[in-house]
Amino acid sequence: MTNPPPPTAGLLDLLDLEMLEENTYQAFHVFDEDWPLYGGQVAAQALLAAGLTVEPTRHPHSLHGYFLRAGDASRPTMFKVDRDRDGRSFSARRVVAIQRGEVIFSAAVSFAAPADGMERQAVELPDVTRPEESLTWVVPRMFSLEVRIPPEDGITAWPARFWSRFTTGIGDDVLLNAAALTYLSDVSADLHSFQTDGFIPAASLDHAVWFHHPVRMEDWVFTDHTARAIAGNRGLYTGSVFDRSGRMVASIAQEALYRKFS
Repeated sequence: MTNPPPPTAGLLDLLDLEMLEENTYQAFHVFDEDWPLYGGQVAAQALLAAGLTVEPTRHPHSLHGYFLRAGDASRPTMFKVDRDRDGRSFSARRVVAIQRGEVIFSAAVSFAAPADGMERQAVELPDVTRPEESLTWVVPRMFSLEVRIPPEDGITAWPARFWSRFTTGIGDDVLLNAAALTYLSDVSADLHSFQTDGFIPAASLDHAVWFHHPVRMEDWVFTDHTARAIAGNRGLYTGSVFDRSGRMVASIAQEALYRKFS
């Protein structure tokens, strides 16, 4: 058993992947906790592994992932990448995350060459209190993340709208910032606003992130989630992530499985 990380461990420690051979990487940083491996962590590592096989001039465009089994935070995770295609503008990759010889997460990841052209934005940054004047929310199990909730929303167990930034030095690297955004994207939801008569979200099923603009995750960003539907015991929410200027930098969608609480 590898020793748990010191208290100073941060996001960059989690995202540090070692290349084992071509198209195969491993995350060796482990720690002990009573919960399954955080989904945002394995999704962020999968995005990073895929990105390491792509020309750095191509930026993350989208990630579509499926959570297949509970991961173990005390075990290293291996990532295997398939290079599906490198076209003139887009690169497509498939990634599987493996523990104990079993796939715990699979994802399709797309990368695109930056392009100038038409830009439109239908969703706007809500009129909310600035992060400096908002309420601190201590997020369990997260590394290097500061979260503030606008006082008009109030502190809740799992807020649907919040400001956040990373307190570690990520810099301007586009891939690393996209991985940080992916790590953030699974931290909360808006399924708790439904009246579910004793059913609770039991596990994440699938998760998608679309990256619209590069963003510095050391700066404040605002996440705004909206519950959409529950059907077949599967609850769907979507979300938008804005930088402080109001530009929408990413979109999020996730389904969670509901089980009867007893």
